[in-house]
Amino acid sequence: MMSAGANRARVWAIVGGAVLLIGIVALIISAIAGRTNQADPTPSATTPPAPPTAPATDNAGEFVDATVTKKGWVPEPITTDAAVYMRAALAAASTFDTTLSTREEWLTYLDTWLTPDTRYDESERAADLQSVKVELRQAIVIPQEQWDALAEQDGRVAASVDGDISRQDVPADQAGDMTIGTADVVLTTTSSDGSSGELSFDENIRVSVQVLCGAGSVPTSNSAQQAGDCKIVRYFTEPLEP
Repeated sequence: MMSAGANRARVWAIVGGAVLLIGIVALIISAIAGRTNQADPTPSATTPPAPPTAPATDNAGEFVDATVTKKGWVPEPITTDAAVYMRAALAAASTFDTTLSTREEWLTYLDTWLTPDTRYDESERAADLQSVKVELRQAIVIPQEQWDALAEQDGRVAASVDGDISRQDVPADQAGDMTIGTADVVLTTTSSDGSSGELSFDENIRVSVQVLCGAGSVPTSNSAQQAGDCKIVRYFTEPLEP
């Protein structure tokens, strides 16, 4: 992932905020990510847990916390529908407003969407989840220096899934509860033009996310979410096509 160029400040002064904005969007595009080089875990020798006793209903109209939109974030849906959840998860990784929160506040919020990979033994899941959080900060989302540059322009990014989501099974998932979703995402980046107006334009990217919708998903604490509702396992550095 590229860092800000040494001559960025001089170029900015010459040609204005538009050039900086284009550079930032390019970095955002390269930063939506995951762990493509990591080998799939060996399936756990333990028997997969039984499905939740509560009936599997689609609660897509409810959210873990709908008020997060006031911070410029995507609210996490409470649902057992993988397609509904993946659409929100793909948008969440690139939707933020530098005027309403810090980068670390946003990342701490994204952490609450995550759940351990059930393909690992119980003793390994916590360590794997921690590595996912580190990867989220280091390789997936916009880096701190680019956040800061965008913040100087009162910048924000809104992401939305464009069209259908292609799906594929996850290797070594004995329970069959995990799915990889790949879709086109539209990034709308907006920032101040340095006077009284704003600069805004769209960029299309293609990204993938792995979700768990079934027994073994860990709900967000102090929320209406339940075990079995969809959660994020990880993002990928490159789109994975079936």
